[in-house]
Amino acid sequence: MVALASNRVEIAASILDADLGNLANAVRRVEAVGADRVHLDVMDGHFVPNMTFGARTIKALRPRTRLPFDAHLMIANPAAFVAEFIAAGCDSITIHVEIDEPVEPTLRAIRAAGRRPGLAVKPATPLAALEPYRGLFEIVLVMTVEPGFGGQSFMADPARKIAAVRDDARLSAGRLEVQVDGGVNELTAIEVGALGVDVMVAGSALFRKGRNMAAEMRRLRAAAALGRAR
Repeated sequence: MVALASNRVEIAASILDADLGNLANAVRRVEAVGADRVHLDVMDGHFVPNMTFGARTIKALRPRTRLPFDAHLMIANPAAFVAEFIAAGCDSITIHVEIDEPVEPTLRAIRAAGRRPGLAVKPATPLAALEPYRGLFEIVLVMTVEPGFGGQSFMADPARKIAAVRDDARLSAGRLEVQVDGGVNELTAIEVGALGVDVMVAGSALFRKGRNMAAEMRRLRAAAALGRAR
């Protein structure tokens, strides 16, 4: 497995907990405080018990920031919509391995469009579920909460998949990026940093009322670096 070129853990700022009535301001804020990407949680009310926004909203946000757009599709049938998310300007698109439709064609469509394909695994899903798609994805998103709602508590056991993915040299033919999503804060950032994560998705830690977003970003980076150094 080829790791990311930098030893620095990146932060993908999830706007799920931002003011959904002013997302343009949210993406400008996270760019201003040094986020590496914008994480876009797309939910359909079927695959997960919640609904958020879709490709049209993402397309409207695209001119508002230069940060890469990292889309996490928590939807039952991504094959029907993936072209819209590509056209909306998503730089990477991650779908769930647990969907009840063929996974491979969607991964191939994302890659054919020059975007980075990814697979997400729920907390209870074993990494063996990724086996049929070896070499077809560039991102593994390890969920450390149940997908569907922000602000949940971090699950330590599923987080161990981060190290397991990092140790599996056969999962990808090229660069493989390991992301973690769910309950990331100053304390858990140390743990996932030590496990070898490349990208932490942070939402409520940044957008919770009363928080200083720039200070939280600095604390998350320092905590992840501390974990990496262990």
